Amino acid sequence: MHRVHQVGQDPKGRQHQLTRVDRCGWCGTDPLYVAYHDDEWGLAAHDDRQLFEMLILEGAQAGLSWLTILRKRDAYREAFANFDIDSIAQFSPDRVEQLMGNAGIVRNRLKITSTITNAKAVLSIRDEFGSLDSYLWSFVGGAPIRNDVTDYRTAPATTDVSDEMSKALLKRGFKFVGSTTMYAFMQATGMVNDHEQTCWKR
Repeated sequence: MHRVHQVGQDPKGRQHQLTRVDRCGWCGTDPLYVAYHDDEWGLAAHDDRQLFEMLILEGAQAGLSWLTILRKRDAYREAFANFDIDSIAQFSPDRVEQLMGNAGIVRNRLKITSTITNAKAVLSIRDEFGSLDSYLWSFVGGAPIRNDVTDYRTAPATTDVSDEMSKALLKRGFKFVGSTTMYAFMQATGMVNDHEQTCWKR
């Protein structure tokens, strides 16, 4: 049974029990963070749009907190055509300038242009492998890696698999896909299960 400290609502009005006992230690009690932990983090993602969104958001996080990115997520979806890969691949220089003036997202030119670059690289992957999903999940053999994490602070920042994925994506022209970013991406999309042993989501 969960020991409940309080109940909060995420921005969509859904109630989430805010516990520190039964969730991963990184989660805290911010309703947005709790909703992300409970509804998304570590669940196997196989939709190309969702995978691309997480790839871009993880790259955007560099130098910032993940909570900052979550708070900007709706603005990102609006600014980047709900992460429609084909649409983003067609973004023009004028569109980049518009995005540079968008206070709702991280106004870093390299991060903005990398989103377009990465969308184009995904088109190439889809032509070759059928989907971004099939390509990325091939790095873990199509099934999640389940780790025995007792404390989130002891989870690795990188692994041999994230190293391999990072190198492969960089070779294909992707940007902001370093090994640390890719391991966080793997955790977020369920390629790795790093929920703590005491977490109810494990």
